[in-house]
Amino acid sequence: MSKRGVDGIMEKKSGLIFAYLLDEQGGGQLWNWEKVENWSPDQGLIWIHIDFSDDYAMEWLHKKSGLSEVVCEALVEEGTRPRINTTPDGTLIILRGVNCNPGADPDDMVGLRMLLSDRRIITMRQRRIMAVDDVRRTVETGDGPVSVGDFFVMVAERIVNRTGDVIVDIDDRVDEIEDSVLTGETADLRPKLADLRRQSISLRRYIAPQRDMLSRMLVEKVAFVDDRDRMLLKEIAERTARYVEDIDAARERAGITQEELNNRLSEQMNKAMYLLSIVAAIFLPLGLITGLLGINVGGIPGTENHLAFVFVTLGLVIVALALVAVFRRIKWL
Repeated sequence: MSKRGVDGIMEKKSGLIFAYLLDEQGGGQLWNWEKVENWSPDQGLIWIHIDFSDDYAMEWLHKKSGLSEVVCEALVEEGTRPRINTTPDGTLIILRGVNCNPGADPDDMVGLRMLLSDRRIITMRQRRIMAVDDVRRTVETGDGPVSVGDFFVMVAERIVNRTGDVIVDIDDRVDEIEDSVLTGETADLRPKLADLRRQSISLRRYIAPQRDMLSRMLVEKVAFVDDRDRMLLKEIAERTARYVEDIDAARERAGITQEELNNRLSEQMNKAMYLLSIVAAIFLPLGLITGLLGINVGGIPGTENHLAFVFVTLGLVIVALALVAVFRRIKWL
């Protein structure tokens, strides 16, 4: 009995998110597991997108896909960084994209594993990848990929586009924090700066090797990449490199802003401590005088004079004013 998959597409068994037999004209025919399992290269170019956290999908990958065990293990390896490897079964590519799923942190980047060969495209993921959904919709409207190289370019471009949106947001947040520091509105800026720097580090961890991988594809001979695809990949690689530079710039600006914030907070604290020191310096001799007059021994002057308290108070005020004048003269105030 059929059921609806994770992305809303009808599937016969679990693990298959969707599969299309591409007509290489921009469109494709939606297939189920039975057709996928009976596919042969002479039927045309097929795109299979599976969830590798599913048991049945893993059974198909290891036992029915025809791929070597080494390639299968590489496709499901945990914690992988963006890379490209040429294997006898095809070209193994791993990309990372920002997490655009609802409620998720963008820097918690999702992985897309691909095996690209002449007549078959296998893509795998655990968490939903919006770039893949975008390409799927182009297939449904007849504007999809016409070749394996075109497919990779479309996926990479959409991953980079969403990455760019996140980096622009980081730049805007840095600008906002810098303005807050300049205007003196420093409340709650430290956690914001820490979160921004953490996010920048997380993004760079995967975007930098992705930049290197795309640059490598431009100079090495990749079977499915023709001259047109290489030209488009060059633009994608340049944009990725620029995003890495933007992340580095945002991190440096955040670091400088953190230093400026620390300096301002330190300056405010120093001013407060300086003011307290001046107050203590003024009241120290006053406290000494009142302490001497308050000792409970004989001979304290003025004990029989009802105006003694007024005279002492006036004397203390005069001493305080004299101390203030001295501090001003020596430029302590």
